[in-house]
Amino acid sequence: MENQKFNYDNKIVKLFILATLTWGVVGILVGVVAALQLAFPVFNFGLEYTTFGRVRPVHTNAIIFAFVGNAIFAGVYYSMQKLLKTRMFSDKLSAFHFWGWQTIIVLAAVSLLAGFTTGKEYAELEWPIDILITLVWVAFGWNMIGTLTVRRVQHIYAAIWWYLATFLGVAILHVVNSFELPISLFKSYSIYAGAQDAVVQWWYGHNAVAFFLTTPFLGLMYYYLPKAANRPIYSYKLSIIHFWSLIFLYMWAGPHHLLYQALPEWAQALGVTFSIMLIAPSWGGMINGLLTLRGAWDRVRDSAALKFLVVAVTAYGMSTFEGPMMSLKSVNQITHFTDWTIAHVHIGGMGWNGGIVFGMLYWLVPKLFKSKLYSEKLANTHFWMSTLAILIYAIPLYWAAVTQWLMWRDYTDEGFLQYPNFLETLTQIVPMYAVRVFSGILFLGGFLIMVFNLAKTMASGSFIDNEVAEAPALVLAGKRNPATETIHRWLERRAVRFSILAFVALAIGGAVEIIPMIFIKSNVPTIESVKPYTPLELEGRDLYIAEGCYVCHSQIVRPFRWETDRYGEYSKIGEFVYDHPYQWGSRRIGPDLARAGVVGGPMYKNAAWHYNHFMDPQKMNQESIMPNYAWLAVKNIKLDQTPKKIKAMQTLGVPYPEGYAEKAVDDLMEQAQQISDDLKASGIDIEPQKQMVAMIAYMHKLGKDISGVVEPKEVAMHAESVEASEQKEAKLLNNKADLDAGEKLFTSTCVVCHGADGKGIATFPSLVDNEWINGNKPEQVIHSISEGNVAKGMIPYKAQFSEKQITQLASYILITLQNETSNNK
Repeated sequence: MENQKFNYDNKIVKLFILATLTWGVVGILVGVVAALQLAFPVFNFGLEYTTFGRVRPVHTNAIIFAFVGNAIFAGVYYSMQKLLKTRMFSDKLSAFHFWGWQTIIVLAAVSLLAGFTTGKEYAELEWPIDILITLVWVAFGWNMIGTLTVRRVQHIYAAIWWYLATFLGVAILHVVNSFELPISLFKSYSIYAGAQDAVVQWWYGHNAVAFFLTTPFLGLMYYYLPKAANRPIYSYKLSIIHFWSLIFLYMWAGPHHLLYQALPEWAQALGVTFSIMLIAPSWGGMINGLLTLRGAWDRVRDSAALKFLVVAVTAYGMSTFEGPMMSLKSVNQITHFTDWTIAHVHIGGMGWNGGIVFGMLYWLVPKLFKSKLYSEKLANTHFWMSTLAILIYAIPLYWAAVTQWLMWRDYTDEGFLQYPNFLETLTQIVPMYAVRVFSGILFLGGFLIMVFNLAKTMASGSFIDNEVAEAPALVLAGKRNPATETIHRWLERRAVRFSILAFVALAIGGAVEIIPMIFIKSNVPTIESVKPYTPLELEGRDLYIAEGCYVCHSQIVRPFRWETDRYGEYSKIGEFVYDHPYQWGSRRIGPDLARAGVVGGPMYKNAAWHYNHFMDPQKMNQESIMPNYAWLAVKNIKLDQTPKKIKAMQTLGVPYPEGYAEKAVDDLMEQAQQISDDLKASGIDIEPQKQMVAMIAYMHKLGKDISGVVEPKEVAMHAESVEASEQKEAKLLNNKADLDAGEKLFTSTCVVCHGADGKGIATFPSLVDNEWINGNKPEQVIHSISEGNVAKGMIPYKAQFSEKQITQLASYILITLQNETSNNK
């Protein structure tokens, strides 16, 4: 048969490679900045647009969708044309895909830094960008499937199976998770609430890792690893088992991100079960990749591309074993909310995704530019810098995770938390954060070496936009002959049927998990005491989301003693029914806030404390790594948006009274005035329409409906009802061991309000003058510490400290602090 001549479109591949290199530098650099912010808070720069809460989503989106995304498309466009012996279906669709994707990336960066976010991890982008993503993704899929229809080969190779699964999987995930109700160009609310939203979000979040960071890279592995090694893939049969079992099982595993949380037990059990099952297909793929190198390991020694690919497949095996292990409940209680998850994710991201991209580029760029790689030595230098950076990144974070978990659950002999102040557990791991900064700089340095090496390779070669090729035309094979062709081999000739079966395999798991959560009411039992957010609280919640507070704080108390003792009552499904979106979080760089509004609880702080903390966290405690949010005291609430938000919530089923939107602003201002007056009584003058007031209102809402509504004044009156005559006469402890213990308690607990010298911070009182609210006799001070003064922002510490510890603390204040003050006069 006579060959047909055609041209490969190399230009689109080159464009995606250049975008990969550009966004890779940007994404890693932003990641280094985010790491610096956790180790050295000064790198938040005191600006609204550069806080960790806004920078971190930019980093994750830049790495996942900009760097990794462009690398996927470069690899797919090159390999599909070569495998199918044809040009991509449409140059116009290719161009729209490229420029549309770069537009999405720019809009994402700008909007996230501006505070326009949905508050859902890996799906933060607002609805106009979601629509653009849908259009661009459809163009990509259309171009891919169109190319399959004009191919010149009978069978679809394994790499393309994974590309199809990627297109179908991401399409399903993006559409279902992005159902939202817009109220403006820059603001929308998820149609799902609470536990339902959590299930949908982590079905999406887990499978975004699966179908954007795993399946396309498996496709790239199946093409570029055999090419670089000049060996066929080890096992065709193993490829089939790997593909179908993995795309079916992956979609069920999302709930393992929500273990011990406010989720039905059946959903958690499904997540755990299918996560464990995922080990088999994942390791089947790893084995298939590594055994492809049989007889070619000598080439690994000489080829940086193969070195990267080997490390990538190894990292894939490690991550896909560690992930299922982390889904076991006994392990999950250790890893969840700690930096173990961050280490796990980055072994996959830096090792698996980075390794495949680097190996692919070192092999592909010389091919495209018909030149040798400029410097194999530089490539090897990049390899060792990258590999070392992964180790330096992961090991300290694993260490940090275990350290933090042990400190969270450590108790004294008397049965009290050893470290009741969350900040004590954080300061211990900040040095590990500093080490991580070095690893990021090292990884960035290696990446820049690669950019230089590839730029020199491009400059030394010659590039052809339209590469001439020829191949015989496709001859249809007709019906399947059972004697000579297996069912799967026949299916590989039927691209449409193959795609339909893949879609069914993908859709089953999500349907089984999501549909019952939405339509079976018993899965989300309601709690009568839980009320909708007031307009002011709703505005505060939106600010909480816009500032990215969910990046550092969780809002879910798990049923462990060390969590309920630290934060308060464990969380129930029914308390989140009005949360659009849910805000449970996945990491605790700061303490959990689910019970921040429980008056008299361990997390409660008064309005003045919150104001001072938002204005300057380091002034409250110099070891804090939280950025300041001083602009909240300057910027006004957008009152014109409030009625629209109430109407949107009513549309979503929140039971506000009919016509309430018209009076929402009046109610908002009434509540805001109360908080403003409360702050004024503490010496803080702020107008009621400021955003700070809304944020404080939201803090005081959290957990209040579960605990019962108790006013701070009532708690204070109860504490003061204990007559002085009922207080036992107390003696101070003046030996060095007790005073040192008291100093430690003071440093970990009291410094945040009263300062290291005891002279008071902002509106909080001095402990070293002669003016005492409840007296300065030993028994009076002990009583004040034990019972607290909630109206003035002090919680009762009798649930956190033993009687001896409280006496040690009082002794330190009355003996050491006051003596030091007297000596300094």
